[in-house]
Amino acid sequence: MSEPTRRAVFAAAGAVATAAAVPAPRARAAAPAADPAMLARDEAYWVKVAGFYQRPADVIQLEAGQFGSMARPVVLAYEQKLERINREGTLYTRRAMGKDLKATRERIAGLLGVGTDEIAFTRGGTESMQVLIGGYNRLKPGDAVLYADLDYDSMQTAMEWLGQRRGVRVVKIALPEPASRQNLIDAYDRAFAANPDVRMALITHLSHRTGLIPPVKEIAEVARKHNVDLLLDGGHALGQAEFRLPELGVDFVGLNLHKWVGAPLGVGVVYIKRERLAEIDPSMFEPDSKTIDGRCHTGTVNYAAVLAVSDAIDFHETIGLPAKAHRLRYLRDLWAERLRENPAVEVLTPNDAQLHAGITSFRLKGKGSPEEAMKLKAALFDRYRLFTVERFGPARGACIRVSPSFINRPEDLDVLVKAATELARG
Repeated sequence: MSEPTRRAVFAAAGAVATAAAVPAPRARAAAPAADPAMLARDEAYWVKVAGFYQRPADVIQLEAGQFGSMARPVVLAYEQKLERINREGTLYTRRAMGKDLKATRERIAGLLGVGTDEIAFTRGGTESMQVLIGGYNRLKPGDAVLYADLDYDSMQTAMEWLGQRRGVRVVKIALPEPASRQNLIDAYDRAFAANPDVRMALITHLSHRTGLIPPVKEIAEVARKHNVDLLLDGGHALGQAEFRLPELGVDFVGLNLHKWVGAPLGVGVVYIKRERLAEIDPSMFEPDSKTIDGRCHTGTVNYAAVLAVSDAIDFHETIGLPAKAHRLRYLRDLWAERLRENPAVEVLTPNDAQLHAGITSFRLKGKGSPEEAMKLKAALFDRYRLFTVERFGPARGACIRVSPSFINRPEDLDVLVKAATELARG
């Protein structure tokens, strides 16, 4: 057990108790010195972490995928920033706020390991990808673009839009199931080889449908071999999976801050490698812009939410990404690897820690229609009080997505195993 991390969590707990009188804490504890895999099983520690969140009564919440609840220190910081903006109005937003936004931007750039001139604020990962897909200007009639069945619905729609508006051919592939590192790399390699007119491809860092994490770095290398640019949808990966953005080898990335980093709703970031900025068109509102900010002109936004990102990063770093990532994988393994042994259940991410994080989906064997998935979701909730979400779109059938978070305990996953086992028996 990491004592620095424990002290940081306890210190933040004390700050919550007195937050009405003092600003919310900016704790920056070092990552755990102990083995994160051991820390993931330290239930006493995670009970303390769970105390920073509100747990719904009478329901086991296993759907933390749409957005991540803010920890209480972040809520308090957000409220304080909102109150200041409301009190000072434009005296703050037109004078002092620029300095505070600059500091927040620096925190995000530091978290990602990129330059401040390579990122810009958006209202979420979807808007970030809209900037990239809609603004990518290297396509010409006769080119092709490619996406996969596990990519996000809105992003798939945007890729089809390119076919309608830009005169390009749209290629859709199905990723292998069951997946492995090599068969995922091979799937993209084959698709690019079979479609040499593909110039740009969408890839999802962590699928919202199944939780699958493809080997992005290796696929990026394959894409370069075929002269294909990758646009990476990193909406679910940031704060849940361990990676450094520059190491992925992708020049265009959309990210969310209100999922696993735990910022207020409505905050994302778009990354464009500085050398590639000219290949994403400026917004129609700023046609002559030479900066990344001109690629996503959003007008007046919820400034308090943006400013509170720094506090969310503080809390995120108090626990540490390795500890968070190992805890989420541990919770996932508690149910997924036990159900994998049941021949009547299909678990949709492999037993390879590099290919999944905390999210994983399952279906009952032979029951992959949308109607059957909805029926299974309803049974999980009505009979066992387990809240999950259905996901349509995988080529081999609809499924149920399970997204544990830091409020969950091992016994919650025991209930899921019991429920799925009983429902699989019919």
